[in-house]
Amino acid sequence: MIELEVEAAEAGLRLDVVLVRRVPGMSRAKAREMVESGAIRVNGRSPRKGLRLAPGDRVVLARAPAPSDFHARPDAKLPLHVVHEDPWIVVVDKPAGVPSHPLRENEIGTIASALVARYPEMSGVGYRLREPGILHRLDTDTSGLIVAARDELTFEALRTALKEGHIDKRYVALVEGRVDAPQVIDLPIGPHPRDPRRVVTIDVKGARPARTEVLKAEPIGVYTRVEVSASHATRHQVRAHLAAIGHPLVGDALYGGSALPGLARHFLHASRVAFEHPHDGRPMRFTSPLPRDLQAAIETAR
Repeated sequence: MIELEVEAAEAGLRLDVVLVRRVPGMSRAKAREMVESGAIRVNGRSPRKGLRLAPGDRVVLARAPAPSDFHARPDAKLPLHVVHEDPWIVVVDKPAGVPSHPLRENEIGTIASALVARYPEMSGVGYRLREPGILHRLDTDTSGLIVAARDELTFEALRTALKEGHIDKRYVALVEGRVDAPQVIDLPIGPHPRDPRRVVTIDVKGARPARTEVLKAEPIGVYTRVEVSASHATRHQVRAHLAAIGHPLVGDALYGGSALPGLARHFLHASRVAFEHPHDGRPMRFTSPLPRDLQAAIETAR
C-alpha cells in the first residue's frame, strides 16, 4: 500500500497528474486503470481520474503500479506452429485469439511465452523483455506469420532490414465494398485522443508516417478480398488505413466493419513474409494459407 498527502503546491492539480509526479513507474494510462479498478482512493472514497485535489487530501494506492516491462513467463504447454527454425531465426504461424506478447506480469498463453519456453536464449533479446526476439507483432485476433530472432545480433540486423524496407510483409483481408488496386494509402497513424483501443489516421501528437499498398483486389459478393503490403506496419495500420478509405475489415467493429455470420473476429491474415537471411544472404520466403474460419467466411461472403 502507498499513501500520499497532497501538498500545498499541488492544490488544484488533477489526481492523475499528482500520481505521475509522486509515484515511481506511474503513467496516466496506469493511473486511469488503477482508478477504474478501484485500486486508488482519495479521502476514503473512489475518485474520478480527473479529480482536482486540495491540500491535505489523502491518496491511498492499494498497490504499486505494474511495471511497464518484464520478462515473458515461459509457457511450454502452448502449441507453437514453427514454420522455420535455424540457429538464428524462428518463423511461427500465430493462430487468431492468441496474443503476441503478455500485457501483465506472469501472464501466459502468448506467443512470447511459448517462444521463450522453447528458445530460452531469446530472453532479453528484442525491443522489450516481454517481446523476446519478436521483430513484429500481430493483433490478438489477427492470424499469420511472425518473425523472431534468437540472438541480439540477428535481431538488430533484421530490425535494420525492416526499417529500410527490405522485409516484405503481406496480408490478406476481406473488406466492405469495392476496392481499386493497385493503390497506396499514405496516412499518418497516431494514438486516438480519447479511445486507447484505437488509432487515428490524422496528424496528432505521437503520429508516425505510415504507408499501406493495396496490391490485388478480388470482388466477392458485396465485399472485396485484398492483398496488401505494409512493411513498416505500426499498430492497427492495415485496419485503420482500409477503414480510412471507406473499406473497413469485415468483422472489425472497432473501425466500423460489419459482422459476417460465422466469423468471430476481424478478417485479417499475415499471409507472407520475405527477406534475405542476415547471416548468409539466402532468400527466405514463407507463406501461410488462410485458416479455416477465414476460408469459411469467404464462402459465406459469396
